[in-house]
Amino acid sequence: MDTEPSLSARARIHAALGEPARLAIVDALLLGDASPGEIAQTLRLPTNLVAHHVKVLTDAGLVARSRSEGDRRRTYLRLCPAALATLTPPPLDEARRVVFVCTHNSARSQLAAALWTWRTHAPAASAGTAPAPRVHPRAVAVARRHGLRLDPVGTAHVDDVVRAEDLVVAVCDNAHEDLTGPVRPRLHWSVPDPVRVDTDEAFEAAYAELEARVDRLAPAVMPAASRRPTPADAPTPTTRTGAP
Repeated sequence: MDTEPSLSARARIHAALGEPARLAIVDALLLGDASPGEIAQTLRLPTNLVAHHVKVLTDAGLVARSRSEGDRRRTYLRLCPAALATLTPPPLDEARRVVFVCTHNSARSQLAAALWTWRTHAPAASAGTAPAPRVHPRAVAVARRHGLRLDPVGTAHVDDVVRAEDLVVAVCDNAHEDLTGPVRPRLHWSVPDPVRVDTDEAFEAAYAELEARVDRLAPAVMPAASRRPTPADAPTPTTRTGAP
């Protein structure tokens, strides 16, 4: 089991926040400081219970005390935002390019690459372990409905696309299980294949899931990509598969 200090510290913070009253204290301190007495009054808790919870939060590094510059008998509690920031997992190593892989490179990987380009303005590509001759028409259509563009003939084989420095994301189970040789995906997204159902609703559902996953991955790979752009912000994605 990984017991590195940062992981242990995060575990302590999660444990401290796992009690409803302590979470309520943190919520109360999010936008301003307060004395323990004010916290007790706001949350309608006994002062001795507040003192106990504050000690747990302080020991976890979530809350700090300071002496009032007015009434020196009074102390104020303030939240330590840096401690909350550590709750997210550490970022991945920044990748120059992300390559999304599925079996036929006709739907999920194409949509994921287009979404990544829109979300981050960074290079992306897509590929397949057994590429189809064309991108599925419903994938082209769902991309168009959301303001993105796919090249209808832009499919490629994974061997012709992936480079050693790429972050590879397998967006289907078959691709994840097939990539056992020199190319191994760093990440796996088990996104249901919309082609099997072949309805607009299935493609919309796949698009929505890929969009949510791209939104979660982008800040971990590119911390500067914290603001989700609107379609008006984004350049027209260049998603011809295999392009640098």
